[in-house]
Amino acid sequence: MLHVDHVSFAYDETPVLEDINLKVAKGEHVAIIGESGCGKSTLLKIIYGLLHIKIGEVYWDDNQVLGPLYNLVPGESYMKYLSQDFDLMPYTTVEENVGQYLSVFEPEEMQKRTNELMEMIEMADFARTKVKYLSGGQQQRVALARVLAQEPQILLLDEPFSHIDNFRKNNLRRNLFAYLRSKGITILTATHDHNDMLPFADRVIVLRDGRIIAKDTPKHLYSQPKDLYIASLFGEANKIPINIIKTYADTKRRIIVYAHEFRVSQKSGLEVVVKNSYYMGGHYMIVGTYEGQNIYFNHHEALEPGKDVFLNIAIETINQRMAGM
Repeated sequence: MLHVDHVSFAYDETPVLEDINLKVAKGEHVAIIGESGCGKSTLLKIIYGLLHIKIGEVYWDDNQVLGPLYNLVPGESYMKYLSQDFDLMPYTTVEENVGQYLSVFEPEEMQKRTNELMEMIEMADFARTKVKYLSGGQQQRVALARVLAQEPQILLLDEPFSHIDNFRKNNLRRNLFAYLRSKGITILTATHDHNDMLPFADRVIVLRDGRIIAKDTPKHLYSQPKDLYIASLFGEANKIPINIIKTYADTKRRIIVYAHEFRVSQKSGLEVVVKNSYYMGGHYMIVGTYEGQNIYFNHHEALEPGKDVFLNIAIETINQRMAGM
């Protein structure tokens, strides 16, 4: 088990992480989400041993993870860390990068393992290509394969698909996380993209201003977000008064409603003035105003700016959000 015990950290005088407590079971996939600058990358670097901490401790089983003041080469042998800068060897080939940490004393096994990983990241056709000639997305795929070469016990992924185009990203995510789960590898994924974790993570940690503000399953966090910040990490969301439904007369209490949960009505509901319509493919994202605040909702067609519309949501959704308050 990974145990982060009361860890606080600052690069200078400003705290980046404050009193972080986290336990991750072997084989568990935990996603770490939050806005830019909230401390996601710093937390991964601390867990890997790249940063020295003065407050708190990190353990994997009974082994304390020690930082750069104790290890000549930072990092622990049973962990692998995929950073946002990839850390590849630009003047060597794809297969040389992937096989960098494999034993040269077993050439057949080394080649087999290298080929397997290049197939998984769909880079077999570029095996003899030097990394410096690859796109950013291709380099990120090579970096993914390299950290997997020795099958670590724990894998730390920092925005692992951020440079990869959607054409390959969805399939790669499915292949990668299925592979890691089959091997029982513990995963921590720091991400901005809810598609990286909603279908794949066992638990989600939400960071804000260097503190953990929520820990739960992806499904529960999504369906019952306790505030607008958490909901906004999953998509466009709104905080609205619950008296738009006749069952509720309370004008003070407000609930979170995602854009796709609204339905346009002709007669009653939340009265919104349309500002803009944005084509999103299968629907339009409509931006309107209500009581001086922007309201985001989906609709099957564009709406004229200045048009008054009414918005309703299902009573089941209201009840679900009320249960989480």
